[in-house]
This record gives sequence, structure tokens and C-alpha cells, in this order.
Amino acid sequence: MVPLDELTVAAAVRLQESLAPSVVRAPPPGFAPKTAAGLDVAYATDSDAVAAAVVTVSIATGAVLESATVVGTAGFPYVPGLFAFRELPALLEAFARLRTAPDLLVADGHGIAHPRRFGLACHLGVTTGLPTIGVAKTPLGDYDPPGPERGATSDLVENGERVGVALRTRPHVKPVFVSIGHLVDLPTACEQVLSLSKRFRLPETTRQADHRCRQTLRDMAR
Repeated sequence: MVPLDELTVAAAVRLQESLAPSVVRAPPPGFAPKTAAGLDVAYATDSDAVAAAVVTVSIATGAVLESATVVGTAGFPYVPGLFAFRELPALLEAFARLRTAPDLLVADGHGIAHPRRFGLACHLGVTTGLPTIGVAKTPLGDYDPPGPERGATSDLVENGERVGVALRTRPHVKPVFVSIGHLVDLPTACEQVLSLSKRFRLPETTRQADHRCRQTLRDMAR
């Protein structure tokens, strides 16, 4: 099998289209996650080097339980809609270094809020078999601003289809954009994102993974 970051653009698109029907848009029976892992990638500014981080936290307290990082190379070109092929190889390598699998994955990117309904969060979920949520900082699609209060939502619509929600995690602060990755539904995804965003706009999973991968790049540059 050709590695993900060595596929042609056309082959990557075909792969997304073939895997999109594998996404399960409902949580497993009795789903009650206690741990969640954030996944993020940082890019070097002067080379093709990337650092990937996976950080597991307690959903109840936000405490970091475990983390893993790897340094690699971005082998796939920068193509909108195909970010997973730049980031997945390093993310999956870092994920494999965790001693304990988390109950939930929180990707820094979109899930079904994607032109082919198969963004980074979907690819992570289908590959690992774990419930996965996409939490993006910027929208892919159209939305009306949600209400100003924490927990307010509005539909995120792409090509006439509801593909996620704009979720207000902090009062009067810019929303985040939540979509299904795999083995989750939107109400459950929003509930978990709010549980992980008690103090800041971004979930603690995202904040910790972002910090770890950026720190790894800084350490590498020394």
C-alpha cells in the first residue's frame, strides 16, 4: 500500500470518497468517555519538518494524563481539503506511542464539514476505530453567528447540507466549529467539547496538543 503522504492528489481524493461511507454518525451504546486525546501538528517555517503531538487529558478535570510527540516531514503538498495526507502519518505515529488508548479523539480540524464529508477527524476516527470529533478554529461552510451565551449553537452548512455547528464555548467569544469525525453525533460532540472547554475558547485537548507540538519544534531548533 502506498503511504498516505506519497499518494497523488487524484488518488487522495479517491481515497476520501471511498472511505466517507465508513463514517458512523452515532456514538456506541452507553458511550460515556472519561479521557480524551487532542491531536495537532506544527510546521517548521524554514523546512518541511513537522512535529505531531497527541495529549490525553481527563475530561472531568482537564489534567494531562499522557502525551507523545514525533518529528517528521510533510511529504504531501499543501492542498485544501487534503490536509489529512500531510498530517496523518506523523499523528498516527505519535498516537501509536501512547501507552493507553483514550476514549475519545479531538482533532484540530474538520470531520464531515468537508467537501467530500471526510476531513481529518473522519480519517483519524476510521483509521483508529475510536470516537472522534472535529473542532476547527475556522469554518468550512456558511453559518449565522450563534447566541452570545456559552453553549449556543448555529448550523454550519456546506452545499445545502448541515455538516456541523458553530459552538460558543465562552460568552461573547468567537465560536469553534464542531463536526462529526466518527462514532459520535453532533449533540454528543458539542457536550464533550463544552466539557473540555471550561476555561478557554479551545478545548483543553487542543490547547495541550498545540503547546506540545510547538515546543517540540522549538526544542528541535536549538
